[in-house]
Amino acid sequence: MVATTTLYHKRLQNVIDHIYQHLDQPLDLNRLADIACMSSYHWHRVYQGIYGESIVSTVRRLRLHRAAGDLVNSDQAISSIAKASGYSSVQAFNRVFNEYYGSPPAKYRLLGSHQELQLLINKPEQGNFAMSHPQVSIKQIEAFDVIALNHTGSYMNIGNAFEKLLGWVGMNGLFANTQKMVGIYYDDPDSVAEPDLRSAACVELSNCETPSLTAHMHQQTIGGGQYAVLQHKGPYADLKSAYQYLYSVWLVNSDVEVADAPCFEIYLNNPREVAPTELLTEIYLPLAHSKST
Repeated sequence: MVATTTLYHKRLQNVIDHIYQHLDQPLDLNRLADIACMSSYHWHRVYQGIYGESIVSTVRRLRLHRAAGDLVNSDQAISSIAKASGYSSVQAFNRVFNEYYGSPPAKYRLLGSHQELQLLINKPEQGNFAMSHPQVSIKQIEAFDVIALNHTGSYMNIGNAFEKLLGWVGMNGLFANTQKMVGIYYDDPDSVAEPDLRSAACVELSNCETPSLTAHMHQQTIGGGQYAVLQHKGPYADLKSAYQYLYSVWLVNSDVEVADAPCFEIYLNNPREVAPTELLTEIYLPLAHSKST
């Protein structure tokens, strides 16, 4: 039984890798079945049973996630983003993006929630702090253990590691034991080349015996202590602006210093279950001591 579970997991990991590597291209479901080494009659049901959504939904979600990142973090033409997302017309892309993100691409680029943070970063004195000031609090947390799968490359693509990790959770019937989904980010994307960025997709489990880990997975401990915590509501593509605010506005005006440990994020809801505008993410910035001490 364990050998069969591991085999299915490995096959579907290959499918996830193929999807991420070919998001710009039409994805042939029969080709994906070949990569999964499963019958085209059955593999969709196996995938949905493990991942909790259809392969078509996964591909659409990942393409739109990348499109949102391109809209926020680049000046690419919307027509180019639409084409790379698999849409033959801008109109079709606009319609689907609007359904997911609550506004058409052009409006999202100009008026998305990332722009509220940019106002506070660039001109904090003009920000309406009563309405738009991000809520940052200081929390003391206990150390906790996670199962981690490392990722190297763009932080926007850490979803590749999360998809594989969730596949392992589903294969072992552990969704009911999942306490937290956590992302650890080791490098500054403004000072480390994108292909070299290091991160880890993690899950905290409780009340269960840890099953055998697959290749590249490991157990690690996230340290306890004091953290500055910013809760962000909105698409993951906007998190870059949230980090900029946390460092360039909040931290420099606080009386704390950062500790020699990486930031991590806790994801409070599931992108498969809620709209991107409703996603809740807590960013944890480790603290050392106050500047006055």
